[in-house]
Amino acid sequence: MRHPRFRSVAAVLLVGSLATPLKTPLAAQQKSRAQMVSAIDSVVASYLKGGKAAGMSVAVIKGRDTLALKGYGFADLELNTQTPARAVYEIGSVTKQFTAAAILQLRDAGKLSLTDNISKYLPDYPTQGHTITVGQLLDHTSGMKDYTSLPKFGDIASRTLPRDSLIAMFKVLPFDFKPGELQLYTNSAYFLAGLIIEKTSGESYAAYIKKHLFDKAGMPDSRYCSESAIIPRKAHGYDMGAKGLENKAPLSHVYPFSAGSICSTAGDLAAWNRALHGGKVLSAAAYRDITTPSTLNDGTTIRYAKGLVIHTFDGRRVIEHAGGINGFLSQSTYYPDGDVIIVVLINTGGPVSPTEVAKSLANVVLAPVKTVSATYTGDLAAFTGEYNGPGRGKPMKIKITVQGGKLYLAAEGMPKPIDLSYRPGDRWEHDGQLVTFVRAGGKVTKMKIDQAYGYSVLTKK
Repeated sequence: MRHPRFRSVAAVLLVGSLATPLKTPLAAQQKSRAQMVSAIDSVVASYLKGGKAAGMSVAVIKGRDTLALKGYGFADLELNTQTPARAVYEIGSVTKQFTAAAILQLRDAGKLSLTDNISKYLPDYPTQGHTITVGQLLDHTSGMKDYTSLPKFGDIASRTLPRDSLIAMFKVLPFDFKPGELQLYTNSAYFLAGLIIEKTSGESYAAYIKKHLFDKAGMPDSRYCSESAIIPRKAHGYDMGAKGLENKAPLSHVYPFSAGSICSTAGDLAAWNRALHGGKVLSAAAYRDITTPSTLNDGTTIRYAKGLVIHTFDGRRVIEHAGGINGFLSQSTYYPDGDVIIVVLINTGGPVSPTEVAKSLANVVLAPVKTVSATYTGDLAAFTGEYNGPGRGKPMKIKITVQGGKLYLAAEGMPKPIDLSYRPGDRWEHDGQLVTFVRAGGKVTKMKIDQAYGYSVLTKK
């Protein structure tokens, strides 16, 4: 059975764009509103062309101007039902920012501290001699195994079992690293964060997020997902099979929980972004925490904060998170410098990337950004070889080669090697994901990979 994908699409190691962004020849500041609205429709149509996805809902808001808030394609292929306004989707890992916001609210209320050992709230959870703080659950630096990456998870994914059945699966496994040393995306940590929310608030996770987040932000169509409840305007989920689109694999929402079980709409997520970044749901201190990238034990700053990633798309500052769950993909993005909100929800689990759709839409409404290229003049052969280190679910193995005067990276699961662009200081980049080579005694000995959703250090063989 295929495992549920309630994680960031961007978390997959250095995979290139899954779809080609539509070119936008006019600078954003030269376009009329009508031209931008038309271009948005064209962008979405290009990604739905050829049956690559069943349907999509998009919100594009620039300042106070809603340029797009509509559905495209089909919410139900079997009934030939077009995507309605206010279509409801499973949003997967976009859930994580709501979980992080709830923890921060409870911190502000004096119910917990981010520096507390999780054993204070989960005394029966075996930390195996490690000290794991509540904060480390929120930035993926805990080191605990991700249960969605475990082969055994496929055996229970469609069955509704007690939560303890899931926790028993990962709590006995050795840690991937000591807490705070590295960053590997893990739904297990966010599952435990949900339990802490319930214990410290005295409310169920579903009840808490409705009362303290959805209601405050003005999100009437959002709720905890259910595989059995009748949800008005709920889009059906699909996956891409060998012969085309097919119904998604089953999944019990006992398991995504606080890591990925929220259902929402493009309009509600736009309202959430406006409320979150407008100070309506969090205190100034809590907002600062949820948008400030974390640091590792050695002082390295990563790009993941708490349920949100703080980095750049195509040279523009963004605060974002992507999500994927059986049959659905999602992207929620805020561009603070342009005050632009872009939400993309797709009721198909691939191959169209909502992150790439969002980038293409940003190119419609934001002015182009000039990028400065650099040329490496040293010996590229110094970087070649195989690098090994901890990875999500299994060890990471990367091979660096030189072809035609360019540096290429290959890893298991990638369809083909991808080329790296040089940035000064033994730093290289591909699509916003950074590779830094480390030298010792004049020789390259290690590689640091900053994927925004993960940060690992690999050793050269």
